[in-house]
Amino acid sequence: MANTAVDFGVFCLLTLGGMPFLPAQAFSYTAGIANSFILNRKWTFRIRRKTNTPELMKFLLVNGFSLLVSSGLLYLLRDVNHLSLWIAKLAATGGGMAVNFIGSRLWVFSGTKTKGSEVS
Repeated sequence: MANTAVDFGVFCLLTLGGMPFLPAQAFSYTAGIANSFILNRKWTFRIRRKTNTPELMKFLLVNGFSLLVSSGLLYLLRDVNHLSLWIAKLAATGGGMAVNFIGSRLWVFSGTKTKGSEVS
């Protein structure tokens, strides 16, 4: 949720400041990636070992793909279907979140819990 708040906050500031919505989407999504890795790793998936390069590369690939999906949805919903920018952003964010969670769960952080990291 914190990543989504960062994304929406930056998106609002940029678009209300006059930036076109697709570049604003790229910047706002990227702003959420920084804390996303830490929060997903430590809180969502409870990983306790040190970060390794393959895991970080997988994370960046999943987030890059999620950015493409959310930007594509934003374009389709806003420019093709003529929805309001904020409804389109909300729907595109939902699609991007789904792709990101599935990719993170099944590929980036799959099977990497360490002993003692299970939730009681």
